[in-house]
Amino acid sequence: MPRLCGVILAAGASSRMGTDKALLPWPPHTSNKSETFLSAAIQAFSTFNDLVLVVAGKNAANITPVVDANGAFLVINPEPERGQFSSLRCGLHELLSRGCDAAMITLVDRPPVQASTLEKLFTEFEDAVARGKWAVVPEYRNNHGHPIVIGREMIEAFLKAPSTDNARGVQHQNQEHIEYIPINDVFVAMNVDTPLDYANLSSLK
Repeated sequence: MPRLCGVILAAGASSRMGTDKALLPWPPHTSNKSETFLSAAIQAFSTFNDLVLVVAGKNAANITPVVDANGAFLVINPEPERGQFSSLRCGLHELLSRGCDAAMITLVDRPPVQASTLEKLFTEFEDAVARGKWAVVPEYRNNHGHPIVIGREMIEAFLKAPSTDNARGVQHQNQEHIEYIPINDVFVAMNVDTPLDYANLSSLK
């Protein structure tokens, strides 16, 4: 089994939310201000990964205390304005330098998925690798989501792609190497971009 590293992409500007999504309280409206989207994602990933990387941008100083308190490692994207794909590539370069050759990747603006979802993706990835696949991607009602789990071949595909490309495009070019896994967890395909999105989570949690 490849050495697995968690990668949480958290370098976005959160412009539509108006506040850093990484630091939104989780669960919604909790009185414990130390529990956030980011801390919950790190804690969930720590069970299944040898280490967890958090890719930050201009928000690095704000989220560093959460990263440190939860035993993760900070990676800074020097050019977050180039978009999410640039953050992904920063994280992948870092995990390779740390001796890992597989990654469990998510976005910080997704509510943390169930532990059973992570366990299923981890198990399915093991089986998929044995069949020569490069990645597993969760689906909820035919919508692809996160976390995705990728092996060395998919890592190389992301890193060799033009910097102007995006993760979705690279995945589309390599669909025959990807296993899509139906998951009964609404959070795998849910983005939280606005205050209304966040408020609506209360009815789902």
